[in-house]
Amino acid sequence: MYDFILGVVIVLSFVIIATIMMQPSKQNSAASAFTGGADQLFGKQKARGFEAVMQRSTAILGAIWIILLFVLAYLSSK
Repeated sequence: MYDFILGVVIVLSFVIIATIMMQPSKQNSAASAFTGGADQLFGKQKARGFEAVMQRSTAILGAIWIILLFVLAYLSSK
């Protein structure tokens, strides 16, 4: 059981990396480096379409990854 969950965690790690890399960039120009991203903080819009799917999938995969790591820690302590 431990080896199976460990394999799932390793595969899930690569899937999370891929989903993070597929997310669209948030920076629009070089000016955002000087403003510190304040324009995005106050002018924030809700994500739609592909961006929303990628944000949700990253959050869900991250939560599953953390839960599986806690299960692995519990199994290794036995």
